[in-house]
Amino acid sequence: MAGHLFRRGLSYHPRVRATLLPFSPPSIGDEEIDEVAATLRGEWLTTGPRTQRFEAEMARYVGAERALAVSSGTAAMQIALAAAGIGPGDEVITTTMTFCATAHVIHHAGATPVIVDVEPDTLNIDPAAVERAVTPRTRAIMPVHLYGHPAEMDPLLDLARAHDLIVIEDAAHALPATYRGRVVGSIGPLCAFSFYATKNLTTGEGGMLTGTHALVDAARPWTRHGIDRDRQAASGTKDSWWYDVVLPGFKCNMSDIMAAIGLRQLEKLDAFHERRVAIAAAYSKAFADMPQLQVPTERPHVRSAWHLYALRLHLDRLTIDRARFIEELRQRHISASVHFIPLHHMRFYADVYGLSASDYPVAEREAARLLSLPLHPLLTDHDVDDVIETTREVARVFAR
Repeated sequence: MAGHLFRRGLSYHPRVRATLLPFSPPSIGDEEIDEVAATLRGEWLTTGPRTQRFEAEMARYVGAERALAVSSGTAAMQIALAAAGIGPGDEVITTTMTFCATAHVIHHAGATPVIVDVEPDTLNIDPAAVERAVTPRTRAIMPVHLYGHPAEMDPLLDLARAHDLIVIEDAAHALPATYRGRVVGSIGPLCAFSFYATKNLTTGEGGMLTGTHALVDAARPWTRHGIDRDRQAASGTKDSWWYDVVLPGFKCNMSDIMAAIGLRQLEKLDAFHERRVAIAAAYSKAFADMPQLQVPTERPHVRSAWHLYALRLHLDRLTIDRARFIEELRQRHISASVHFIPLHHMRFYADVYGLSASDYPVAEREAARLLSLPLHPLLTDHDVDDVIETTREVARVFAR
């Protein structure tokens, strides 16, 4: 009905907020600020006691044997590959529906990223496509828990056991998700989390690798230039200046300043998650009756972290495309974004690895109609109502 108003030349006054609603600001309070101030007054700024405590508390929270704090989620994946011995000549299978960092770390390791298609409901990596992609050169599978919804880990772990592969999870979105009652971070041998400013738990930048004792301990020297002081301690000598270099490591350790934020964020994580769940439920209930919109899936055996609320447009029921829909929201002061442009659309991966849209029919079809709505703990009930009413309004106004 409303769409016809434009064709008849009648006036229309859209709902508009007074100010732009931010898409995903960090949820930082006085507790984090006070902990950072206490760190600055102390003796340690770089990796020290707060980082060690953050690692221990993170491992306890997810139920992992070990945790290793690093400077980013990308770094966590990078050192995971290094610890697993992935390098030139190896293949690592991952998904086209992810941020480019997932594939970058494989490329930088000297290995070949083998990019596969996704499942149509969750847009997570398709285990059947992974199985078809396994070759004698395959060494690892890197699933992404997209939007905070866990990938189907059981078939992936079964494949890994059958072919002697390692599974390295990209859980940048997935804290505190669960899969069949297990917290992400305690399921596979290695799992990489991101604490970037927009994530469910933030340290500004930062990340964490969780996993088995052996693999996380193997990853630790990679975070600080491959430096080893343990043999000095084991020999009974204690010269403070002594060190050895046992491998060509990176520089990606976490500082105590970042860990100070993380410690207080971890205390709030359950409350943050509860709010995200409530907002996502409100969105899904409000959009369920709109034929122009498709709400996200949450499978019954998972608990999503709800890092992102990825709405899908039924473009055949709209007179505008995705870009125009996002612009209409923005004109009404509602921020929205897109997650993600698939890897096979990226010039580098298309050119270097020969990726073609025809090889990714599911991702190709679904990615074109995705948009992400604001979802974060700072949203008030009034903000949520604004997002709902504005999104419904745009869908109605431009209904076909």
